Amino acid sequence: MDLKDQLKNLFPEHVEVPEKVEEKSTIWLQNEPIICKYEKRKGKPITILEGYTGATSDFKMLAKEIKTKFSVGGSFKDDKIIIQGDFRDRIMTLLKEKGFNVKRVGG
Repeated sequence: MDLKDQLKNLFPEHVEVPEKVEEKSTIWLQNEPIICKYEKRKGKPITILEGYTGATSDFKMLAKEIKTKFSVGGSFKDDKIIIQGDFRDRIMTLLKEKGFNVKRVGG
């Protein structure tokens, strides 16, 4: 008798909840690299992602995911994602895990 059987005996009315299967990303992956660069504007560091050729809605979803994952502020303007702070390394690893080609520019 294993642990699951023992738990079923203790809690007979309990219904097992199936585990969540993580869905694949629906964001379109491109062949050209996304350019990740660092700038200072008004003395404050920012990270800029540009060069995505897919749908604008996909790029906006990606921007929202980056902002929530790293708990930072940012915006989406003129087909660029602007993130407050220097998060190039962390953003690049996240994008590489998703399957994007990323190119680091500047600094």
